[in-house]
Amino acid sequence: MYPESEILFPARSIPELRSARKGEKWQALIVHLAGLPETHEDVLAFSLMMIRLGNCLTCDLDSYRASLGCTACARRTVSSFKGGDDALLKKIEEARIEIRNHQAKYP
Repeated sequence: MYPESEILFPARSIPELRSARKGEKWQALIVHLAGLPETHEDVLAFSLMMIRLGNCLTCDLDSYRASLGCTACARRTVSSFKGGDDALLKKIEEARIEIRNHQAKYP
């Protein structure tokens, strides 16, 4: 149906988000993440942040968001975020802490 839509935010979309925000911190983050494997803690934290920010859990194949595809939806989500790059970086750090706690609990 929508071949570019998945259930949750895909890590393959990360490099496409570089131009979604103009800040240097954001662009440096995307360059950093694009060079990491999908299973790296930083990529997992970013993906978790994007899943929450974009409400991926409420998306279904009949929705407008799904018809856009994950990359376009993520680009819209990031570019429409009202906070600055520092606020996004803080959300990523919160997700990273949550991932670390989960990994410690379930090694």
